[in-house]
Amino acid sequence: MARNNAVVVLVFLIFFVISFITNILGPLVPDVIDGFHLSLALAGFLPFSFFIAYGVMSIPAGALIDRFSEKPLLIASFALAFAGSLLFGLNPVFSVALLALFSIGIGMAVLQVAINPLLRTAGGEEHFAFFSVLGQLVFGLASFISPWVYSYLVTSLKAPPTNDNSLIAALRSVVPANLPWISLYWVFALVTLLMVLVIALFRLPKVELKEDEKAGAKETYMELFRKPVVMLFFVGIFAYVGTEQGVSNWISEFLRRYHGLRPDVEGAHAVAGFWGMMTVGCAVGLVLLKLFDSRRILIGAVACAIVTLTAGLFGSVGVAKIAFPMVGFFASVMWSIVFSLALNSVDKHHGSFSGILCTGIIGGAIVPLIIGWLGDLIGLRYGMMFLYITMGYLLSVGFWARPLISNATILKKEEAVKA
Repeated sequence: MARNNAVVVLVFLIFFVISFITNILGPLVPDVIDGFHLSLALAGFLPFSFFIAYGVMSIPAGALIDRFSEKPLLIASFALAFAGSLLFGLNPVFSVALLALFSIGIGMAVLQVAINPLLRTAGGEEHFAFFSVLGQLVFGLASFISPWVYSYLVTSLKAPPTNDNSLIAALRSVVPANLPWISLYWVFALVTLLMVLVIALFRLPKVELKEDEKAGAKETYMELFRKPVVMLFFVGIFAYVGTEQGVSNWISEFLRRYHGLRPDVEGAHAVAGFWGMMTVGCAVGLVLLKLFDSRRILIGAVACAIVTLTAGLFGSVGVAKIAFPMVGFFASVMWSIVFSLALNSVDKHHGSFSGILCTGIIGGAIVPLIIGWLGDLIGLRYGMMFLYITMGYLLSVGFWARPLISNATILKKEEAVKA
């Protein structure tokens, strides 16, 4: 099948929108705490409501893709996200926020499962690795941009309405004056509605799922669950996503509580820096993985992340503003390394195993909630030290993982061929 560049661009656009919506919670946490008068533990239910949807839908999404074509699933996913965003925009209360975030999370979970086979088909098998990496860079770019959009909207809505442009004037008419950050969910509603319309106009290619993209039967999952290595790597993905979201969701509130920085300015910029440095780290990681064993890179990256997290938690305001984004830089390679080590540790049922691993994304629901609960008890600084546990587990993966084929083996074979 010839490459369909228009569909490739559409998939990149979907990557962008998923990331733009998914990783905005961190900058919002201080505003949500103030706007709804929440404790840290209750604020932790925001990422919980969103990321628990991945635990609910990661495996069922694979079954849905086996049964239905991509187009109706993509449209239904964005329609669900539109409904959640609009619901929260119209009813900005905490209980509705939890329901809306769960609805949006369900849509995002299905999208993440659906778009990779579509990208492989539209871009061509031989270009899939390149386009996958490019897609992750687009994903990181959107995570970097979304906090800046939040900062622009909130600061503009807080300012006097004398110089409003048409967008700000329209948002001012529907957004409560004391909750300017709700404007983001009106933007999300508009973006997701546009995505429904755009996808409806596209003629998507027929996707033939590869064996490792198909959801397995119940017996397949039972067989995998009996393997200790499967659960060990499930915990690895849980620990990674918990670490990523545990840092990004609490950076802004930490900087406000301990250094007096404004959440809609310096806090948002620090979160943007976290995701921006993660994107830079992905590019650097691609080079390093061509040179060194991925397990060694994982050990080094986790060790450096622990050091920079410690600097952020206990350093001065200037150190914290640099150290927290650098945690993102070192965390950038962890997902891909843990995931690839996991898949290379079993010899079959990779599609079903991928579904199990993606269920581990619920770490993004549980860990920020634990940090918030601990923050109420002993202070946010010490609550965030819970991340040493998740990082410690990730560090251990670099020592005990025994892949059937590692990138180091491939490198040695390439060197032998050259010799």
